[in-house]
Amino acid sequence: MISLIPSWAHHYDEFWKTLKGRNLWFIKLRYGAAVMLLAVLFASDFIISIKFSPVQHYAILLVTFIILGYNVILHYLRRYVVSKADSFNPIHHSLIQMILDIIALFLLVYFTGSIESPLFLLFVFHMIIGSLILPGIVIYGIAFCIVAVFTGLVLLEYNGVLFHHSVAGFLSAPIYQDFNYIISFTVLFGFLIFVIVLLTNRIARQLYTNEQQLVETIQKLNRAEEEKQKYIIGVVHELKSPIAAVQSYVEMILQKYLGPLDEKVEQKLTSARDRADEAIGMINDILKISRLRLKSEISPDNIDIKEIICSILEKLKGRTEAKEINVKLTDDRLLRTPVRGDKFLIEMAVSNLLSNAVKYVRQGGRIDIIINETEEGMDLDISDNGVGIPEKDQENIFKDFYRASNIKNKGYEGAGLGLSIVKQIIIRHGGRISVESPGRIADNGSPGSTFKIFIPFQATIN
Repeated sequence: MISLIPSWAHHYDEFWKTLKGRNLWFIKLRYGAAVMLLAVLFASDFIISIKFSPVQHYAILLVTFIILGYNVILHYLRRYVVSKADSFNPIHHSLIQMILDIIALFLLVYFTGSIESPLFLLFVFHMIIGSLILPGIVIYGIAFCIVAVFTGLVLLEYNGVLFHHSVAGFLSAPIYQDFNYIISFTVLFGFLIFVIVLLTNRIARQLYTNEQQLVETIQKLNRAEEEKQKYIIGVVHELKSPIAAVQSYVEMILQKYLGPLDEKVEQKLTSARDRADEAIGMINDILKISRLRLKSEISPDNIDIKEIICSILEKLKGRTEAKEINVKLTDDRLLRTPVRGDKFLIEMAVSNLLSNAVKYVRQGGRIDIIINETEEGMDLDISDNGVGIPEKDQENIFKDFYRASNIKNKGYEGAGLGLSIVKQIIIRHGGRISVESPGRIADNGSPGSTFKIFIPFQATIN
């Protein structure tokens, strides 16, 4: 298969998407052209004063149905067109459409008077469209063939080799036998075709050059982002080691392996241990988000969301029992269709939400989890009756390092990265997430929050 795609665009999704969109637009336009031809035939019989001969009438009708026929086939073939340079791709699809259209147009031009036919202007339209899509060498070749075939057709009619089909009532005198007019017309026609191809192709080539530069810039930014995340991981790892060492020493002292402690000293050491735990948690959040941004390739798998939730709740059991939290899990699904996604990332997202719920719910609080499904995907509702999120903070809560105003300086540890990680994971799975506060199970003095997640069954992993 001959590749007509520039090398920079091989893996550029937007380029392929644009080509597919244009091909579909051409197919729809062709249906309209067929309807227009049928309307012209009808009008010639009953409305306007031009008359087609029986041969012309049947020829135009036949060409119209041929156009409809191959258009239906092209419409069907769209589903087999892949966005790969070494396979049958949208460029090849466009080229086939143009060749078939030009053949059909030559037949229409011939049966409507060739040099006398106003349909020759449609060649100009095809050259403009082709110059925007096809490589220069291809469109120049097509332009040369159009000019050569059209000139040959006119000369063959002039010399009586081909029968000339005049349209009665269109011109008062035949012009296809005027040699001077033929030469002038064909020269100007050829000049017009090549000038249009030259100008349009140059514009298209400049647009492609700009798009190529944009793609290269995006790739450089992605590489820079990757290097930045690797640097962050390296630095944070280096920071984690001494903090973990300090944490272990403080824990050893608090365990009184080095002897008894004064009460005030023990309080200070306990506070230092808590701050070290907080620092380690923040470092782990930063490592998670950096690894998430580095993970460009995701291997999707069938996920049992209920199994993941139960596993997370089992890990949180000690904390929920200590705070006497009532946790309720309801699965309202009928089909229980598995979600297609990355199990590790989905577990990370749900774990963050459930850990937050446990953290911000007061002693004796509630957490209510509902799993449901629609035709398109899975709905997950995680509600609590904790401290809630002020309305003014809700639009920013998913941003990096943002913490709600009602938990700052209240003893709740965290770096403000958890919900940012959750949103990035859900978006990468083609889903969406939203928050409501007061939540679904709010009660007096405890507004709580409700996080709603939707993930499509056949998620497109980004």
